[in-house]
Amino acid sequence: MRDEIRFLLGDEERRISDIDPTMTVLNYLRREERLTGTKEGCAEGDCGACTVVLGELSDGAMRYRAVNACIQFLPTLNGKQLLTVEHLKAADGAPHPVQTAMVEAHGSQCGFCTPGFVMSMVALQAEGGAMDRGRIDDALAGNLCRCTGYGPIIEAARKMGPSQALKGGPLDRDSIAERLAAIGPDGALALVSDGTRYFAPTSIDDLSQLLGDYPEACLLAGATDVGLWVTKQHRRLDPVIYLGAIDDLKRLTITNGELEIGAGVTYEDALEAIAEHAPDLGELIRRIGSRQIRNAGTIGGNIANGSPIGDMPPALIALDARLVLRRGENSREIPLEDFFIAYGKQDLEPGEFVEKVRVPLSQAGRLRCYKISKRFDQDITAVLGAFNLSVTNGRLQSARICFGGMAATPKRARACEAALIGKPWNEITLAAARDALTEEFQPISDMRASADYRLSVARNLLTKAFIETTQAETQTRLIGPGALALDSADGGTRV
Repeated sequence: MRDEIRFLLGDEERRISDIDPTMTVLNYLRREERLTGTKEGCAEGDCGACTVVLGELSDGAMRYRAVNACIQFLPTLNGKQLLTVEHLKAADGAPHPVQTAMVEAHGSQCGFCTPGFVMSMVALQAEGGAMDRGRIDDALAGNLCRCTGYGPIIEAARKMGPSQALKGGPLDRDSIAERLAAIGPDGALALVSDGTRYFAPTSIDDLSQLLGDYPEACLLAGATDVGLWVTKQHRRLDPVIYLGAIDDLKRLTITNGELEIGAGVTYEDALEAIAEHAPDLGELIRRIGSRQIRNAGTIGGNIANGSPIGDMPPALIALDARLVLRRGENSREIPLEDFFIAYGKQDLEPGEFVEKVRVPLSQAGRLRCYKISKRFDQDITAVLGAFNLSVTNGRLQSARICFGGMAATPKRARACEAALIGKPWNEITLAAARDALTEEFQPISDMRASADYRLSVARNLLTKAFIETTQAETQTRLIGPGALALDSADGGTRV
């Protein structure tokens, strides 16, 4: 294992070995490199003021993505390029086209948030394609501004034009690709500094061996949760095992009518494939977090975290997903719903980890997911309802219903299902099923919602599913990608 981080800061190579492995990229930039254009606003990946762009090789070509520097740990840069607002100017000092567009559209006032917006726009520009309002809104949704009202910033995104081929400097894709190929990633990492051990294996077998040696290690994927343990709780993590260098955990395949998602697949990388087969789940993923969060957070991490308000497990349980767990050389497969035992307790043996999730696709098109939160996008869920209902000739043939936020774990509504299956899908059956929800759930009150509110919402979400499956002409949705796709699939006109 190598004991040195290697990456490009702009177009300058960095080799670092003696540094706290849990230092955030933001603190490294500001304290070690004195690059202060990247700002700290929230230190939890919410405001976007710290947005930077990571470049990495993908099938021999450069791929760029926006991430939050405030919750990314420095060693995760290994083998990548890090771009900040300071790296955008041309060789002659001219501003980047995105910066020019921001000036011309008067998109900056106090300026604190501006570098983050610029970097999100640079990442969007690097993707290519038409700059329609939907893409712009989605790319900028993770950047908050208190001054402009967003209109001038959106106008700047429209004006910035396509990505330009540049020769020389940090934005020369061909040159940077060659240099990244030369510096790595070259094998696994093993760092020890400031009392913290950090490992980055490159294979599942090596990960299994490391977890055998360190069964209590903190597993790090996108750091969208673990990063806050450091920035907010000031916890010392030791040892840390990073999963992002294991290509086999990033595989997403469809075989024999089943979607197999590696534990290291990010939300953003899974979004298109999932949305194609389960439009509502695709829209749920879009709402889970900003582009920066979706570029980092992983579906496997969301499951392994075991949160009772995690958004993916209820939907995947409603689809009858199965989980593959690995320990040493042995693997086992269990229904996802059996993974969650109690609050904070999952069915994981010491040294065992989530390897992949398998999702049957035969029923994915009829899945309906409803996320209730104080903020429509990018907020923690108060209640999430996932409904997989099969209706033939007005009668319910099958039902799988799961809720998040209603119990100490994601929980199947089995009594509600029993009240539905085999019954006519009418208001009498609906009333009985709503009553069953009242009997089988005893939610808690907390800062997000009261117990009474949660129970009322769960009952009403079942009613919403009833309306959508019996009254296609009734509008029930805000306009959005998921709603549009569902309408196309079932011929309704809800939007």
